[in-house]
Amino acid sequence: MVRVLIVDDSAFMRNALSSMLSSDKEIQVVGTARNGIEAIAKVKTLRPDIVTLDVEMPRMDGLDALRHIMAENPVPVVMVSSLTEEGAKVTLEALEIGALDFIPKNLHDLSVNILKLKETLVEKIKLLSHTSRAKLIRKAPPLSKPLKETKPESETVARQDRAIGQRRMGILAIGTSTGGPKALQEILPSLPANFPVPIVIAQHMPSNFTGPFAERLDSLSELTVKEAAEGDTLKPGHAYIAPGGHNMRVARTSGLESSIMISENKEEYIYCPSVDALFLSANETYPGRTLGLVLTGMGHDGLDGARELRRSGARIFAQDEDTCVVFGMPKAVVDADLVDKVLPLERIAGEVINSV
Repeated sequence: MVRVLIVDDSAFMRNALSSMLSSDKEIQVVGTARNGIEAIAKVKTLRPDIVTLDVEMPRMDGLDALRHIMAENPVPVVMVSSLTEEGAKVTLEALEIGALDFIPKNLHDLSVNILKLKETLVEKIKLLSHTSRAKLIRKAPPLSKPLKETKPESETVARQDRAIGQRRMGILAIGTSTGGPKALQEILPSLPANFPVPIVIAQHMPSNFTGPFAERLDSLSELTVKEAAEGDTLKPGHAYIAPGGHNMRVARTSGLESSIMISENKEEYIYCPSVDALFLSANETYPGRTLGLVLTGMGHDGLDGARELRRSGARIFAQDEDTCVVFGMPKAVVDADLVDKVLPLERIAGEVINSV
C-alpha cells in the first residue's frame, strides 16, 4: 500500500486529488495539509511514502516546505504546478531542490481531462513512491554557469581537426522523461563549449515549461542551449530542446547543413515531444553517425527509434537503474539488447565526450 500526503491550500484540489488517488486500491491517502508548515509537521508524524505538494500556499510556500522536508525527512515529492511560465520556473527550481516530478494544476480543464489526469497521477505516485533516499539526496547541480577554462593549444587543435573531418558521430540525440530535468542539469554543464556536434533533446514536458527549462540549462552550461524553433540550423556546441506539445525532427537542408523541423501534430505518438520521432529523424539525417542517449523516464518512448539507430550502425547509451528516477525508458532499450553502454549518471558526460 502506497501512503500519500496531499498538500494544497485549495480544499477543492485536496478533495479532487484525494478522490482520484483513493480510487486505486493500492493507494491510501493518510492525510492532507493546507500549507507548508502543516506539511513539514505531517511528514514527520505520518511518515508518508510520497507527498503531493502545491507550489503557492499561505504561511509557507511549496519551495520552502520542500527545502525543509528534503533536509530533515527526505521523501519522494511530486509538485502540483500551474501551467504558467512563472509556475514553470518555480517547478524547475523545485526539481533542483529534490522534487522528483510534477503534475499540471489546470483547474479550468480539470472536469474535462479528469480521467487522463487521474491515470497519470496514479501511475506517477505508484512508481515514484519507491524512490530510494539515496536518489533523493543526490548532489545538486551548479548554481551558475562555470568559468570557461582555457584549453592547451595542442588539445584545441586536435579537437578542431576531429570536428572537421575525423568525427565519428554527427549528432547527439537525447530522450528523457521523469527525472530528466535533473539528469540533463548534470550532463549538459559537464560538456565543453567546443563540443563538436549539435545536441537535440526530447524531454517530456508541457509547452510553457520547455522555454524556461532551456534558459536555465543555458545559464548553467558552457554550451548554448535554446528551445528549438522551426528552421534552426544545427550547430556544434549548441543544444536544442523540443518545445513542449510539439514533435521535433532534424532534416538535411543543403550541403552538409541540417536544420530543425517542428510539428504541432501529435501524429501516432503517445508522447509529444516524441523521442521516437526525434531518433528516427536523426537516423535518416545522420545514418550510422548518431549517438543516441536514453535517460530516466516512464514508459518506452525511444525504443522504436533506437531499433532503427542500431540497424544503421549508430551507438546507443542508456542511464543505469541506480541513478534513474524511473528505469522505464532505459530499461526498454537495455532489455531489447540495443545498448552499447549502460552508465551511471555521473559518467555519461565523459563517455559522450570520448565518443564524438
